[in-house]
Amino acid sequence: MGPEPQFDAPWGGLLKGMTALSVVILVGVAAAGLLTGPRGTLTWQISMIGLPLAFLAGGTFFIIRGYTVETDKVRVHRLGWESHIPLMGLEEVVVDPEAMSGSIRTFGNGGMFCFAGAFRNKKLGGYRAFATDLKKSVVLRFTDRVVVVTPGDPGTFLQAIRTVTGR
Repeated sequence: MGPEPQFDAPWGGLLKGMTALSVVILVGVAAAGLLTGPRGTLTWQISMIGLPLAFLAGGTFFIIRGYTVETDKVRVHRLGWESHIPLMGLEEVVVDPEAMSGSIRTFGNGGMFCFAGAFRNKKLGGYRAFATDLKKSVVLRFTDRVVVVTPGDPGTFLQAIRTVTGR
């Protein structure tokens, strides 16, 4: 077998807008903390400067940089680490640009550098997402869970999954 298929994770317009808004708010709070409030108060400095900048810095580690399809799993490349989606129990894989429409985030990141974590909507029920461009959604249905990923080329990703799993 040749090299494992790799896919980029381009950012869609919604993610770009949500990330920009998040950065502006967090940097704005930190700037306000520097320019206003009681000087020399540790509680103020931590809550108004340290926490917003820590959230911003910490969020960068969850950026989704791409995906690699392997025989037994999909690797989700982050900044300096990876998440794994085991392919055991995969029943169906489909490209669905509307998969995440109407979703509510139940736990996770809803738009600062990625859409990742636990979500729910009428179409999929509860599911896990590792997403950057919602219009490129690929739904992986397992016997016990649903996962959504958003590779740059959903059709080729779908074929790669089908090739390694026979589904």
